Amino acid sequence: MTRLNWLDWTAFVLLIAGGLNWGLVGFFNFDLITAIFGAAFGGVIFAIVGLAAIYGIYSLTKGGTMSQMRTGEKRDEENIRRAA
Repeated sequence: MTRLNWLDWTAFVLLIAGGLNWGLVGFFNFDLITAIFGAAFGGVIFAIVGLAAIYGIYSLTKGGTMSQMRTGEKRDEENIRRAA
């Protein structure tokens, strides 16, 4: 199994935090990020979460580490090489 690197983990945590925040906004009309960091710095946090989402999309679709974890692609390639 392929291990996630620091960038994968950082993006993963940011995406979870962003998703939970949007859940709070949708269900309770409460923006936790803005409540903690303020309106000005909250915008920076949202931009960083957006970059994490772009990285997550890239990683899942272009064969990054997250994609290999999800599909087992790298492990399958190694098994094919061993069998040959």
